[in-house]
Amino acid sequence: QLQASGGGLVQPGGSLRLSCVASGRYRPDGLGWYRQAPGKQRELVADITRGGFTNYADSVKGRFTISRDNAKNTVYLQMSSLKLEDTAVYYCHALSARIHYWGQGTLVTVSS
Repeated sequence: QLQASGGGLVQPGGSLRLSCVASGRYRPDGLGWYRQAPGKQRELVADITRGGFTNYADSVKGRFTISRDNAKNTVYLQMSSLKLEDTAVYYCHALSARIHYWGQGTLVTVSS
């Protein structure tokens, strides 16, 4: 089970930090964040391997930072310099033994 938190309303240029805890017996190999804006397909924002290798969507490079705490089975997404187009529901994702797990989503709204 994946439990995400940290979404909310923020002004353009502001920051937010998302967190997602993976509970249960599995130890995810990959952890990441996807997002889905209204009327658009779900897209990868960033992911990170157990070893710490990261991958970012071009649209968030330099503004977002993904990290994880393996001991806590937790992944974080630090979002800075937020833009209006970052508004979306953000979903936590985990990959373990080739099985995909999804969190319930947390809404991030960037608005002035």
